[in-house]
Amino acid sequence: MGQIIDLQAADGQSIPAYLARPSAKVRGAVVVVQEIFGVNRHIREVTDGYAAAGYLAIAPATFHRVQPGVELGYTEADMKQGMGLKAAVEALPAPGVLQDLQAAVDYVARDSGAKVGIVGYCWGGLLAWRAASKLKGLSAAVPYYGGGMTQPQELASKPQVPVMAHLSDNDAHVPLEGVAALQKANPEVIVHIYPARHGFNCDHRAAYHAEAARQARERTLDFLGQHLG
Repeated sequence: MGQIIDLQAADGQSIPAYLARPSAKVRGAVVVVQEIFGVNRHIREVTDGYAAAGYLAIAPATFHRVQPGVELGYTEADMKQGMGLKAAVEALPAPGVLQDLQAAVDYVARDSGAKVGIVGYCWGGLLAWRAASKLKGLSAAVPYYGGGMTQPQELASKPQVPVMAHLSDNDAHVPLEGVAALQKANPEVIVHIYPARHGFNCDHRAAYHAEAARQARERTLDFLGQHLG
């Protein structure tokens, strides 16, 4: 369903992205932000899933600035490599990878002529949270278990668009006390908590929780339909 295209960031850097088009009329556009495992098979499947729901969907390669062509699995070695790549991207001078996400937002906005939302998973959830306060041209943001998004420095960001967060009750990266802090700092954010672990949406991982993933997707599509329609 999808194809690889090149985005042009504000600093001139070319960034590859996986683009999936809906078969029927476009109802909106969605930027899908990867986990720490690259734009791998799972992220491409997620992107295809949003296209099947009627959205022009794009997944930019947010590791490209530090290492091109990253596509990892879910072993301990893959986890270690992904964490190292994430740290390298996080260490880039500002605006870092946010300009690549902005390029993705701009591309699908031009191509579709529609409103744009952003959905991120794991590290991508953190980036989606940041995008909600820092990027232009967004109409909604949906972070899934964004590791670190409940840290004080991240909670200081104030979203400029409606946000729905999918979190779980057993996640060392987003502890429940952090969820409470998020809700206190940003009471307008819709928070759903699932009886699951970090990574519950990924059916390639042992943490996959089918019912939580189904319910979160249903809620996400309703939310996007409300704000991108």
